Amino acid sequence: MTDTVTTINPTNEQTLNTYTLLSLQEAKAEIDKCHKTFLSWRETSLLERAKYLNQLAKLIDDNKHELAQLMTDEMGKLYQQGLQETELCAAICRYTADQGPEVLAEEKRDMQGGRAIISYQPIGVILGIQPWNFPLYQVIRYACANVMAGNTTVLKHAGNVFGMAEKIEQLFNEAGFPTHCFKNLLIDGKTASELIEHTAIRGVTFTGSDSTGKKVAERAGKHVKKTVLELGSNDAYVVLDDADLNTAIEACTQGRLINNGQTCVAAKRFVVVDAVYNDFKTRIKEQFEQVKLGDPNDENTGLGPMAREDLRAQLHQQVSDSIDAGAKAIVGGSMPTGTGFYYPATLLENVKPGMPAYDDELFGPVASLIRAKDNDDAMRIANDSRYGLGGGIFSSNEKQAVELARLHFDTGMVNINGYGLAQPNLPFGGVKDSGYGREHGGFGLREFVNIKTIMINQ
Repeated sequence: MTDTVTTINPTNEQTLNTYTLLSLQEAKAEIDKCHKTFLSWRETSLLERAKYLNQLAKLIDDNKHELAQLMTDEMGKLYQQGLQETELCAAICRYTADQGPEVLAEEKRDMQGGRAIISYQPIGVILGIQPWNFPLYQVIRYACANVMAGNTTVLKHAGNVFGMAEKIEQLFNEAGFPTHCFKNLLIDGKTASELIEHTAIRGVTFTGSDSTGKKVAERAGKHVKKTVLELGSNDAYVVLDDADLNTAIEACTQGRLINNGQTCVAAKRFVVVDAVYNDFKTRIKEQFEQVKLGDPNDENTGLGPMAREDLRAQLHQQVSDSIDAGAKAIVGGSMPTGTGFYYPATLLENVKPGMPAYDDELFGPVASLIRAKDNDDAMRIANDSRYGLGGGIFSSNEKQAVELARLHFDTGMVNINGYGLAQPNLPFGGVKDSGYGREHGGFGLREFVNIKTIMINQ
């Protein structure tokens, strides 16, 4: 029996398409072709690679409505947020094209007895194992950096967004990239794991859960292959005693519910000092209660469905387990009936260590409200996590907030008095169980290159 994957629209639960998976041998054959393309692609100039990336950006702009609709159909993203994702991806392409020639340019240095050249050389085929929650962005951010560096890339995308995976390959080909410079592989997770051993695979970049990421890193490490891991998190957004509550309420609501709550770098724990806790609670409760749950194609909808039925069930189990352990749902927390994988905006109070809502990542529209005694206690709670991707601080004293962010917040990224997703010119990544390595801002361009030293003795 042939292995297949069927995609389902999470809004109406209707079947979208059925895809046939490649066998391990078929996937290996595609990687061999990618390696063959690499042997010529690595010799193209940086400016030529940049030209193709700029063309890819134009194609993303030209196809933005189709791409956004595909996101809505396959994983339930609000259509307007899908358009924003396409804009970000086009900007990443252009930034990479603009900065690549400079970041990857050879450097000349003096050395004792002569001179030296430091050259940034591509290493081969890079395997990207990517999730469904930002189905275009997650792929563009690693693929653009690597093809700019002279590598070729293969993609194992999440099964529920295989339509987007195929569309991305089509866009790369239409932009003029050589065949197999970017290659989508319709494979399952087991096959992707086995492909790590392929001699042509020289690096692996993975975005997903910390449990799976550790297995990917272990397998790659066994074969001495570098990895970049962007894993989960339960980011704390800290509301200090001098915070502007209007700003904090708006940013925390947006930061928790954007992308239907399915974002790794999201405001998941609201850590609020006692002095402003009751006021914050009253107002954030009102905001969560007013969120309109509905059709992601409707521009008035504030919260669409979750991407898959099993993910909704898992989230509800985490909420239920937290409530059983003493947490209280002051908004939401009940499983809806009817068509579509919907889950209401949910706010949990009395959240303590040992509960899923405190210790783990809740990947959906559920926030944990945690009371802190004072500012110092708030920062302690914020760092009381095995994760360290992002976070936020709200304070009217910007100098104090920057100091806390720089010296005391154990994360890769910190927002001050606001919430923001990825920016093309800023590094993105985390620490602790949230992974390692960086993307964007030019940093991703050097993650999978051979920093080669050429010594010229005289």
